Amino acid sequence: MKSTGRFFTIGLVSAWYSSNIGVLLLNKYLLSNYGFKYPIFLTMCHMTACSLFSYIAIAWMKMVPMQTIRSRVQFFKISALSLIFCASVVSGNVSLRYLPVSFNQAVGATTPFFTAVFAYIMTVKREAWLTYITLIPVVTGVVIASGGEPSFHLFGFIMCVGATAARALKSVLQGILLSSEGEKLNSMNLLLYMAPIAVVFLLPATLIMEENVVGITLALAREDFKIIWYLLFNSALAYFVNLTNFLVTKHTSALTLQVRLFFQTKASCKNGINFFRDKLDNSASITMKSFLLLKIVGITTWGSTKKHYKLISYFC
Repeated sequence: MKSTGRFFTIGLVSAWYSSNIGVLLLNKYLLSNYGFKYPIFLTMCHMTACSLFSYIAIAWMKMVPMQTIRSRVQFFKISALSLIFCASVVSGNVSLRYLPVSFNQAVGATTPFFTAVFAYIMTVKREAWLTYITLIPVVTGVVIASGGEPSFHLFGFIMCVGATAARALKSVLQGILLSSEGEKLNSMNLLLYMAPIAVVFLLPATLIMEENVVGITLALAREDFKIIWYLLFNSALAYFVNLTNFLVTKHTSALTLQVRLFFQTKASCKNGINFFRDKLDNSASITMKSFLLLKIVGITTWGSTKKHYKLISYFC
């Protein structure tokens, strides 16, 4: 029984690992290499798929008990989280148009830093000083990577930082807004309610900022029908990332979470460089290796510190 459980956990981690890297690389391919330059519409496709698959998983397959929204106040809180969630995903997708996958992941590694800052600002709760010190190597690594990135793009960098900050803000607000026992939702139920609200936010933004995107997509499909399969597979994969993240978090420890996040970043950087042939000279290659080394030092130290102090959780 113990070996069966071990294989099940390994399978879950592998599924999360593969789907996370897959959706990232496919987003990059669609938005940058394929020429489908509509990140808001792509995000709306993701949220539509998450709405549909979340309902199937909870209402039909009974993977988790369905939790209901109990008050108008709770609904407005979820709507606020959904708006920030939209900003995070859209900004992240926009950044992929301008930045290599490797550098995008490097900047995303600063999520713990932003979470610590927002948690302190919004809750006036200071963590142990060692907690903040362990984040210094992670941020330093990103600064080094930024200076040595040959494909650095200022707008893409701003969008990527914005996506990272919004992701951290959502995690902190989720802990604050849905803190009472009557309002707490597990991540699958939260996604069930957030995704349709996100579609409502994204639809007018798509119509205004990406005019006639549906007509353009249909025109592209007449020339190359594979674009439809790309969008369908990409959207389904986006939900699968959320599903496997929930299951892995449920079946593994917090330390495993930190380790898998490091190796996911490392693999994303490597696959992005190999798949998209990102041009790295010797100096840039050394810079990226320096970033990864500093990140593993920071995350490993952070994980050790977490055993001794009660820290905020910064990943959803």
